[in-house]
Amino acid sequence: MPHTLIDAGGSGAEVYTDERCHIRELLNDPRAPEMSLALARVDPGVTTKWHRVGVHEWYVIVEGRGRMSVGNRPAFEVGPGDSVSIPPGTSQRIENTGSSALIFHCICQPRFREEVYESLE
Repeated sequence: MPHTLIDAGGSGAEVYTDERCHIRELLNDPRAPEMSLALARVDPGVTTKWHRVGVHEWYVIVEGRGRMSVGNRPAFEVGPGDSVSIPPGTSQRIENTGSSALIFHCICQPRFREEVYESLE
C-alpha cells in the first residue's frame, strides 16, 4: 500500500533562483527546525554564483557531473554518489561540467531560511 505524506512543509514546485539554479523544496517546515531537504538542478554549462549559507549544508549528487568549489580549497570533480560537506558561512559554487542536468540533494542543518543565504557576487 503506498504511503502519502501530508503537509510535508515543501512547496513541491521547482523555482529558478538568482543563483542560476533550479530548486525544489522537499522538506522545509518551521515545526522541524533541525533540517531541511531540497532537490537542486543546474543546467549544462552553468556555474552557480558564489554564495554562502549560514547553516551547515551537504550536497549529495544524484545525476550528472560537476566541479565543486568550497572556500579556499582547490575545486574538485563530483558525480553520482558523491557528497560534499559545506560548513556554515563557507563560500561555495558548483559548475555543471557535463552534457545533462546536474541534480543533487541539498541538506541543511538547521533548516534553510532565506535570511541565512548571502550572495557573494
